[in-house]
Amino acid sequence: MNCRNYGCRITTDVTIKGNNVVIMENQILRVTILVDRGSDIIELLYKPEDIDLMWRSPVRLHRRSEYISSTGNSLGNYLDHNSGGWQEILPNGGSECFYKGACLGMHGEISNIPWEYKVLRDDPEEIVLQCSITTLRSPFRLEKILRLKENDGTIYIEEKLTNLANEEMKLMWGHHPTVGIPFLDENCKIITNARKAFTLIPRDFSTQRVDPGTEFTWPIYKKDNLEIDVSQVPPMGNHTADMLYLTDYTEQAEYEVYNDKLKLSYGMSWDGKTFPYLWMWLVCNGAEEYPWYVRTYNLALEPWTSYSSNGLMGAIENQSALKLEAGESKKTNLCFWVRKKEN
Repeated sequence: MNCRNYGCRITTDVTIKGNNVVIMENQILRVTILVDRGSDIIELLYKPEDIDLMWRSPVRLHRRSEYISSTGNSLGNYLDHNSGGWQEILPNGGSECFYKGACLGMHGEISNIPWEYKVLRDDPEEIVLQCSITTLRSPFRLEKILRLKENDGTIYIEEKLTNLANEEMKLMWGHHPTVGIPFLDENCKIITNARKAFTLIPRDFSTQRVDPGTEFTWPIYKKDNLEIDVSQVPPMGNHTADMLYLTDYTEQAEYEVYNDKLKLSYGMSWDGKTFPYLWMWLVCNGAEEYPWYVRTYNLALEPWTSYSSNGLMGAIENQSALKLEAGESKKTNLCFWVRKKEN
């Protein structure tokens, strides 16, 4: 238990459902990090209004050892343990594939295994946590620093990714923050400086509103004399599910999701050169069959290095995969913020 109950503080001796977590908080935010699995952020609470932005999946948080999958299918093995929140994904995004003799499962490996962590600073003015992971099946090391400052509703993230191989490696790398109720509803609008959006073939969902293989100028999709503003979030129960890819950012990429009823918004800013694509996964009770069974209402806006519905090999084919030379490191910064609109 942290001995300080004011200002910034960090607590490291907590377990939830048998999983080790680290809790970082200040006067505005409480951030709960699942260090036993992927350094997932499973709670991002805006304290002034008691609103946790993170989506909770129907797959409730549990210890992986309490559920042994009855299949070797990597899609099932990933989704059977996806309790929601914010995952970081590397070196494969999407479907299982083979690269350089290794089978890379659904959404890679760093979101499935425990991370090392240590507290770098613990003061009322600022707290700093370092999380790191060395992958097992692929030759990478990722170091992530998370920072909170007093009276500041922003999470500051600094990252360093290193290729430990003595040969060139290609990869996909992304952040997957998923938001749900009570923040998400039909009063939400997505604002971003992306200028283009597109969909892939085949379609990801039978209920998606934009035809597969379509490119359009964000945010208006036109079809058969109809215009759909895809920046406006549909209501719960709309029975739609969209998978879009946004791009054509300036050097500094950003988005904001504003709830006009709550007068509250959250957003991200990041290096648009490192992460030139934003995946938009918006499900309004339209994802049928396994694993969601029309039960979910969520929005994920995900900065990515690459895009593909066929995993890393698809990203290599479309030339969006990130390439690191032998021993090369790449550094980048991201910010995630929550703020109230001033009257």
